[in-house]
Amino acid sequence: MNTLKDVKIGETVKVKKLHGEGAVKRRIMDMGITKGVEISVRKVAPLGDPVEITLRGYELSLRKADAEMIEVE
Repeated sequence: MNTLKDVKIGETVKVKKLHGEGAVKRRIMDMGITKGVEISVRKVAPLGDPVEITLRGYELSLRKADAEMIEVE
């Protein structure tokens, strides 16, 4: 299983599935990360947290823990 945390800088992936429960999953979906959305990884902070991504025409920073909940292909 590949997660968003494992994606390298410059790669573009498609969301396959969201893991997580209740409020955490809802928050991720509210940010526009839903099944089938293409995500491009722009930057990763020096210590790996957070990850800056581009999706639906805007930039977003995600914590590593949240990126682990997003399964991609």
